[in-house]
Amino acid sequence: MANIKKEINKRRTFAIISHPDAGKTTLTEKLLLFGGAIQVAGAVKSNKIKKTATSDWMEIERQRGISVATSVMGFEYSDTKINILDTPGHQDFAEDTFRTLTAVDSVVVVIDVAKGVEPQTEKLVKVCRMRNTPIIVFINKLDREGKDGFELMDEIEQKLGLHVTPLSWPIGMGKSFKGVYNIYNEKLNLFTPNKQTVEEGIEFSDINNPELESYLGDSAGTLREELELVRGVYPGFEKQKYLDGELSPVFFGSALNNFGVKELLDTFIEIAPTPLGREAEQRFVKPDEDKFTGFVFKIHANMDPNHRDRIAFVRVVSGVFKRNTPYYHVRLDRRIKFASPTAFMAQKKSVIDEVFPGDIVGLHDTGNFKIGDTLTEGEVLKFKGIPSFSPELFKYVENADPMKSKQLAKGLVQLSDEGVAQLFTGKHTGRKIIGTVGALQFEVIQYRLLHEYGAKCRYEPITLYKTAWFISDNKEQLEDFRKRKATNIALDKEGREVFMAESPFALQMAREKYPDIKFYFTSEFEEK
Repeated sequence: MANIKKEINKRRTFAIISHPDAGKTTLTEKLLLFGGAIQVAGAVKSNKIKKTATSDWMEIERQRGISVATSVMGFEYSDTKINILDTPGHQDFAEDTFRTLTAVDSVVVVIDVAKGVEPQTEKLVKVCRMRNTPIIVFINKLDREGKDGFELMDEIEQKLGLHVTPLSWPIGMGKSFKGVYNIYNEKLNLFTPNKQTVEEGIEFSDINNPELESYLGDSAGTLREELELVRGVYPGFEKQKYLDGELSPVFFGSALNNFGVKELLDTFIEIAPTPLGREAEQRFVKPDEDKFTGFVFKIHANMDPNHRDRIAFVRVVSGVFKRNTPYYHVRLDRRIKFASPTAFMAQKKSVIDEVFPGDIVGLHDTGNFKIGDTLTEGEVLKFKGIPSFSPELFKYVENADPMKSKQLAKGLVQLSDEGVAQLFTGKHTGRKIIGTVGALQFEVIQYRLLHEYGAKCRYEPITLYKTAWFISDNKEQLEDFRKRKATNIALDKEGREVFMAESPFALQMAREKYPDIKFYFTSEFEEK
């Protein structure tokens, strides 16, 4: 038991979230550099350098320069095992990000100093706040001109609803950027443009010391004034408040220049939560329990296109996951053992013998898993809070190559198992309908069907407003509804009935006419 407690205390599992282009992938890369997990950072946007970012490994991501799949990366840094989940910033993939947030214990939010808080960041932080996830804010790109530090603090408090406390403070920005003062460690970190090596900060506990001028010149006075204001306006840092999700520390830096990243990482491993337990429908599961439990939060097909493999990503909640041990798959009510569980370093995978709470393990999947599935040593458990959202965009999907209809059917089922999109089949017509949260997903599906399954598809428009799962105890109303709305009812891939409402008015009318039927917009309605 002492061993498992030690392993739990060594671990930190977190996600990095931001609006596209705020520098999230670059920050991930620099954190990996510190962990020695990669030797050279890929210039994310530069086509001149063929080494693309480590965490963006799908072909379509390389072409478009954005992250569309959540990557999992583990590395060791100063006796701490760090698991980073890099999430897609693009709003069309928000659903993948929402699910990923169920598998982490804390979050780092990246904000562009020039653009400030952007809409996608607001949405994602809202999800974190619903769960009281501890949040650290990293304000990036200080080597460019941007908003004033105090203005950014106000914006974060107003738009994201976070209570903030700066743990570092910038000295100038853009062309006049001199560095940051680390309030937490009382150190001065000086910035040298175009220099990638990280220098130790200069100990500076008394900023009134005239020696400050020798480092900062005229900026020393401004720094003193601003720090006095910071101390007067913002609360002091309290670790417990941060862990309860009530206070968010803020750091400043430039990920591209490797500046401010080490301070963020050093403070993070000191204050961030160790792996936490999870709420199941039956009970609360603590991480240091003897028996293994875990849940699937993501499925990815074809991580290796040569082998057509699917991998289910499992977050270990409690106990130790061991290789070649039969575990109980709760939904299928049977035991399965895994010969080659894998740990991740972006696309590089390595087979491992045991996995501890907080870690993410990849299990080869031949179609046994769905998002939200639970594995245990025999106990019947279902973890809460892994949502499947009602899509907002819809298209009929038609086979463009009659010789490949089997491949198309298989590809659609597997990609919808991943949660990239939802697949519906018209109950009356048998036509396949794809529903997504964002338009870019249609492109990704078409691309992946062709390149991974050899299937061609084309889309046809469909007029749909929303899909709603429905249930009722009133059998007469249910039968009448099914009869009258036969052409508007489809089945989801679990075989559950879904009402395809053509307009807000159609949904409203259905609700008024059938008061005993309940309509739901997420598939989690069983627990309500």
